[in-house]
This record gives sequence, structure tokens and C-alpha cells, in this order.
Amino acid sequence: MGKKIILAENAGFCFGVQRAVDLSLNNSEDTNNIYTLGPLIHNNDVVKKLRKNNIHEVDVDKISQLTPGTKVILRSHGVEKSVISNLKGKGLDIVDATCPYVTNIHKKVEKYHNNGYAIAIVGDCNHPEVIGINGWCDNSAIITKDGSDFNTMDNFPKKLCIVTQTTNKISNFVKAVEEATKLTKELVVFNTICSATEVRQKNAEELSKRVDIMIVIGGRHSSNTNKLYEICKKNCEHTILIENSSEIPDNIISCNENISIGITAGASTPDWVIKEAINKMNNDNELTMNDVLNQMDSAESIRVGSKVKGKVISINDKEAYLDINNKAEAFLPVTEVSLPENTSLDEYLKTGDEVEVKIIKLKNDDGYVVVSLLELQRELIVKELSDAFQNKTIINVKVVEVVKGGVICLFKNAARVFLPASQIELNHVEDLSIYVGKELEVNVIEYEKKNRLSKIVVSRRVLLEDKKSKEEAKVFETIKVGDIVEGEVKRITDFGAFIEIQGVDGLAHISELSWGKVSKITDVLSIGQKVKVVVLSVDPETKKLSLSIKRTTNDPWLNVEEKYPVGSVVLGKVVRFTSFGAFVELEVGIDGLIHISQISEKRISKPDEVLSLGEEVKAKIIVVDAAKKRIELSIKEVDYML
Repeated sequence: MGKKIILAENAGFCFGVQRAVDLSLNNSEDTNNIYTLGPLIHNNDVVKKLRKNNIHEVDVDKISQLTPGTKVILRSHGVEKSVISNLKGKGLDIVDATCPYVTNIHKKVEKYHNNGYAIAIVGDCNHPEVIGINGWCDNSAIITKDGSDFNTMDNFPKKLCIVTQTTNKISNFVKAVEEATKLTKELVVFNTICSATEVRQKNAEELSKRVDIMIVIGGRHSSNTNKLYEICKKNCEHTILIENSSEIPDNIISCNENISIGITAGASTPDWVIKEAINKMNNDNELTMNDVLNQMDSAESIRVGSKVKGKVISINDKEAYLDINNKAEAFLPVTEVSLPENTSLDEYLKTGDEVEVKIIKLKNDDGYVVVSLLELQRELIVKELSDAFQNKTIINVKVVEVVKGGVICLFKNAARVFLPASQIELNHVEDLSIYVGKELEVNVIEYEKKNRLSKIVVSRRVLLEDKKSKEEAKVFETIKVGDIVEGEVKRITDFGAFIEIQGVDGLAHISELSWGKVSKITDVLSIGQKVKVVVLSVDPETKKLSLSIKRTTNDPWLNVEEKYPVGSVVLGKVVRFTSFGAFVELEVGIDGLIHISQISEKRISKPDEVLSLGEEVKAKIIVVDAAKKRIELSIKEVDYML
């Protein structure tokens, strides 16, 4: 069967290195005067390629020799803050190719240093990345390999912020944190190991455990490459480090035995170096390369509008970077993601997540492919809306804006739908702004797609009508004539009041509001008032209820002859006049008539000549007729008795 070559799933350029190389090559098209502060990355093959494109290294102490306007590229490892100030002061054109991961460390170190924290950097004190980080805290950092030297320090800081070199081993970082925890009172810890580094190391460790020979490809001065070598060497005795295919031992190239050879590569190792090495070990027979390499060579072409799968390799609350098809890095801005409310991008996505995205730009100013998750989310959401229209399913939307004729709502924070004013409630709504920010359940009642645009109209009224219909059916099944129930006054008209009973409106006619005479309904009822009513009639077909408030109490005319015996003197209040006399209220619902001839000994032409509305008067009961609900009174006879 011969030797089997297996490439680690994650090997070669990380996105930060790729970004630095792309930025450099893109700028080389503008001018011949391009310089990098030291080697751009720790890989001789890449450095040679850059030199062929007129991109040369320059030491920091030589920048004074450069003329103003010359482009100077800050390499991926980053530099001290003072170096940037120096470059600007000399009028040089700075191209910042610092890895975003490293820039993030610079910001954290500067912030906590300014807040009074001592800074500890876990890493190699001679590595350019560590030197650069130290420059953002005035070169005051404690630099340690793994914290084992912390306990030898005098006056260990009481407030300490720990960061780590991005290419460090996690074990070194963990040990340093454990040691610092024992010695300091206030500790702030940031695991700033690059996720791509962690994944690459994990893949290399797993692969080195199951192969006969392990080859690590990368620059000998590369920190992350050397750490890969250390990891693999622990698991595979036959582990070798090479910079390129020319260093592969002859016995491996010529070997035809049934052995397995694992390959991994540092973050600064380009694809072409990896491929050359695999081709050489495979006797230059590219047709029989392992599946992983074939995947690298046959990756889907990148074009605007195409869908690709990517793995999140770096993320913060504003942007994410994705590895797409092991061929390129893609930039995903937060504006191209539909996030749930109160959720940040780095909460919604995590490093290592695999997502499908759509390409919307082949290259931005930083040389990245720009992708969108929002576009795919919208496609899925629009399909979901179409299905909801077909199947009449309920969806949830959030009202975001009042427009002419209704409101605009968002479905899943992505798709805009229109909710007409007439479809919001069962009744007319005057002020639609009260709905902004609210979440509503709706049905899709109109779905029309023209070209790429969709017209989507939703309705809440449909659901409210359905709910009301079900509530009404339930009420009409259970409510009976004679039932006494509680209701709420919803509307008042000239002829009565509409009172809602368990979701159903019933009418209490003005004659059923009180045993007494009601001239103006608002004198006895108000909107929103809770009242007890008696059900007078139920009509399920027309869905009508007739109600009475007054019948919740006894008819005051019952036993009226016992309550008001003839010949007794009673105190009452004058409530209205007629041409033939005055009516006096004895109690609510019972009025007695004082005929004009019984008001005074004197002859009067009108009752109001001697009486006033609201006046309390004493009168003698002279007639009580319960059947006709009539009581006759006399003031004159009371006066006569005196």
C-alpha cells in the first residue's frame, strides 16, 4: 500500500498572518518604496517572496534613513506604542498589519496599566510579539515563561493583569495564573492565546499520536512552529522540523513501506510550502495526494453570491473572521448578522463554530472576502414567512416604526412586514405609537414576491377575532337567563351601556340601569366600571345578550304598602316638576306625586312658585297603589295637622 500522508486539519497560515501578507502584497502595487519593520513573519520562503515584490525589511533603528511618505508595514507581531509615534513623527505612511488578536492584547494592557494594574505577560521575553505588548505598558511588564519565578520576586504586585503571547502553550498560561493566584490580592486574567493556535496545537497533538512519522513545517525562529514541534515530539519519537521540502530526509522520500506520515505546519507557513512538501514525499504524484490536500486544491471557487461554509477563527462584539474552505479568510461584520435582542456577536457565535454564509464582496480594503450571515438568514426567514402564509400559522413580530396607514414590524430581527392600522385591534386605534417596541402575535394575510422583493402584510385582528369568537362560543354555551355575573362597562350610548361579560358584549338598556329614572347614563355609569348584572336574554345565533343592572336588587315597589302606610308623614326630595304638580323621591325607584292642589293653602299656578328642585319636604301619604306603582302625597295636609 505504501506510505500514507495525512495533513492535520488545521495547518499553515492563520488569518492574522494571511492578512499581513495580503496587505503587504496589495500595497506593493502602489509603490516600490515598501518596508517592513523586521521580517513580516517568521518564514524565510515568505520573506523571499516579499523581497521579489520589492518589500524589504528595515530595523527600527534604521527608520531615520527613510524619506517621509515611505510606506512602512507593521508586521503581524505588532510593535511598541512608542515605535508607532516615532514613525508618525517622521511622516512615514504606516500600514498596520498587526494581527487583530495582538491588537486586542495591546488595548487590554494599556487600559489596565492606566488603571493601576501591574502587567504580566506569559511568553518568550525575546519574541517580537512580547516586546511589542510590553511597549503598551511603558515596558514595565513582568515577563515569565510559566509563572514559576513569581515566588522569587520581592513585593509581588497587589493588583495584577495577566495576558499571554498568542502562540503560547495553554499549560504555561494556566500554570502562571495558578501561581499568581497564590500571591496577589486582585487578579485580572485574559486568555489571549489565539484560537487558531489552540486548534492547530490540538490537531497536531491528536495526529502525532497515531502516525509513525510526524513532520512539522515552519520557520525555525517561529515560536508557534517550535511549540508544535515540542507537542508532537512528546507523542511521536520520529518527529522532525523542516522549513521547506528541500529539508525532507531522503529516506522518507524514497520509503515505500506501509507507514503513516503526519504533517502539520506553523501559522507562518504558506500553503505552497506545505503542498511542495507533500508532493515531494508523494513522489510528485499529485493525483494520489491525501483527501485533505485534494480538498485544499479543489476548494469551491469564490464569487459574489455564492454560499460557503466557514469556521469562526476569531471573534469580538463587532466582527468575526472565518476560515472558508482552507483557502481564504473571510470578514463577517456584526451588521451582517441578525442577532436576537440583547445578544452580542461574540455571544451568538463562538470560536470553532461552523456556519454557512453568503459572499457579498470579493475583497475589502484589508484584502478580506466579506461575507454575510444576514442574507442567508433572510432567505430562510422569507421562506418561513411564505410557509406561514400557506399554512396560516401564527408568528411573532416586533413593532419598530409607525408609518402611514399602519406600523412596520420585524420578524426575527431581519424581515420587515407591514401591519395595517385596521388589523391591529378589533376597534379603531388613534395612537399607533403605543405599539412601538411591543411584540405581537400575527398571521400573514398577504404574501407577494416580485423578483427579489417580497410584499408581506400581517394581521393581528384576525387572531383577535378568532379568539373572541371562541370566547363567545364558550360564553353562550355556559351562560343562562337569570345568571348574575360581573362585567365591565366598555361603551356608553344614548340608549344604554355595552357591558363586556367574559369577552362578550351585552346591552343594558337605559331602562334597566336603575329602578329610578335615568336621564343621563354617565350620571350612573363610567367607562371601565365593574358592575353586577342579571342576564335577561341569550341569543347564540345573533350573539346578543340583554342585561340588567337594576334587577340585581329587589324592586322597591315590593311591599310598598307596608313600607309607606297611608296617613304617615314622610320626608322626600323634590326631583322634578310637571304642570300638574311635583314629584318627590322617597327612595331610589319610588317617587310620590304632590298634586299642585296639595302643595299649598294658597292658590298657585306652578309648583316651582313655592318649591325648588332638590329641596327636602315633609308630606302626608294619602294614596298608595302598588299595582299602578303610584303614591300620592300632600304637603297641605301636613301643614293643616300643625
